[in-house]
Amino acid sequence: MVTFEIGPFYAHITEMQCEKCQAIYSSEELYKIAPKGSKFGYDVLVFIGKAIFLDCLSEKDIQNKLRKKNIPISIREIGYLGKKFIIYLALAHKESKENINQLMALNGGYILHLDATCETDSPQLMSALDSISNIVIDNMKLASENSDQIIPFLKQIKKDYGSPIATVHDMGRGILKAVKTVFPSVNDYICHYHFLRDIGKDLLSSEYTHLMKALRKNSVRPKLRKRLKILTEEIDKDTNLKKSLDLYIQQKMEGSVSNDISTSVSVYFWIHWILNSKKELSGYGFPFDRYHYVFYQRLMSVKEAIETLPVKLQKDSNVLQLNTILVSILNDQDLKEQVTILTEKIKIFDQLREAMQIALPNGKNGLNDDGKNVDVKTIKEKVTAFRNSKEVEEAANKNNDYKKMLKQIDKYWEKLFADPLTVFNSKGKKIIIQPQRTNNILERLFRSIKRGFRKKSGNKSLNRTFKSLISNTPLIENLKISEYMKILLGGHNSLEDRFADINVKDVRKELKKINNVEEISSKKIKKILLSPNLPLKIAKATKKSWANKKKSN
Repeated sequence: MVTFEIGPFYAHITEMQCEKCQAIYSSEELYKIAPKGSKFGYDVLVFIGKAIFLDCLSEKDIQNKLRKKNIPISIREIGYLGKKFIIYLALAHKESKENINQLMALNGGYILHLDATCETDSPQLMSALDSISNIVIDNMKLASENSDQIIPFLKQIKKDYGSPIATVHDMGRGILKAVKTVFPSVNDYICHYHFLRDIGKDLLSSEYTHLMKALRKNSVRPKLRKRLKILTEEIDKDTNLKKSLDLYIQQKMEGSVSNDISTSVSVYFWIHWILNSKKELSGYGFPFDRYHYVFYQRLMSVKEAIETLPVKLQKDSNVLQLNTILVSILNDQDLKEQVTILTEKIKIFDQLREAMQIALPNGKNGLNDDGKNVDVKTIKEKVTAFRNSKEVEEAANKNNDYKKMLKQIDKYWEKLFADPLTVFNSKGKKIIIQPQRTNNILERLFRSIKRGFRKKSGNKSLNRTFKSLISNTPLIENLKISEYMKILLGGHNSLEDRFADINVKDVRKELKKINNVEEISSKKIKKILLSPNLPLKIAKATKKSWANKKKSN
């Protein structure tokens, strides 16, 4: 066996059998150090689990750290013990349900936040979190966000923790239907951030996509980068141009206005400024950030600046070549019309952002934006004013996209504005709780998990990782909450001691479940894919299934 305290050692176990009842008694002390049948101690197991999931170290880095502590171990064993750590944590969490429920009762109940994440064609990982205690209460892997798959998950949560005082989630049809089925009388709200994002995408996507394709078709960015490279080389070789550039930079740094700059340096700065469009973004992503639209606006600004130059300077070769690139895209009449419509839509959409006081145009919180600390009554009044404004009504009469936007607002109106909830905790104390306006608490959790895996593996794609990921991995985030740790340990001094109290048979049962799922999803599918004439066989089976259904109806 191997532990930190002793290092590698041989354990000689003497087992005693009762002559009367034939019961076998083994060493209790040894199995407090390491699980029965396992080579590595609980201290090694916990060290590996924390190193993988909290410190985001690679298996190779963990192996090197353990070698320095006189713990010989293979890469494969480290991965296996990482899985075991999650299973032990999940079982300890399950055994702590009663105490978690007591904490929730003291808080006046729990607000259930639901969300799912995935990577390309990996299964959906759905997590449920209580936003009052910040505790992840359950997780499940789903083939898709279909209500039929989400309903059993919510029923289990209801069985374990009772009904929440409110639910918060995105606008997915599956979640909406599942929540309504399992928690029909519970206050149900949708995330303001997701709501705005969906409205913005529907409103802006058509014209924005047209703009994006036009910029790519005309190769505007590659052309500008090529011109910048040529100009940089030209300036580096010419002493006077280099002096002009340095002088301009110095004067700008000192805050003074420069009235002396060569056309080459002007063009150099114009191109840099156009290509620096991303600096104008706030980190929200589309539709809140419109990178290609900002880029196009900067092209227009530089074109207008060139037109202010004397005709002689406009004919300078560097200015002419830049202007040619600008004209190739800015003189496209069809694109001009699309951008005009897009500008009007952006104006309307940003008014709604202002009304909802979230993901504001000049905001700096990016994806962590939970919205301004404004009371719901004020937000409701502002959104009502926006909804009934003459400008929006006129826009809806002219363009069907605005009608769809208003229809979306009306559809989810009752789920948008969560009034403070008055509840009584387990001690009879009156508590007023304001549900969070966003589901960003779970979005942040998923980003944290993905960031950790990317750091550990060095890979941008996490498709394979998510396919093999144990569903309860998000419980790791609970280990950062002191109140949760107190509940989980239940009087034990450490995770090692707590895990030693878990029945090793339960751990093996869970490991067997995971191994069976992995085996089925790999070996059997691979075997099917080798079948000759598979497409025709699938078509035949599909037709047969359809015929049977038709017959039964």
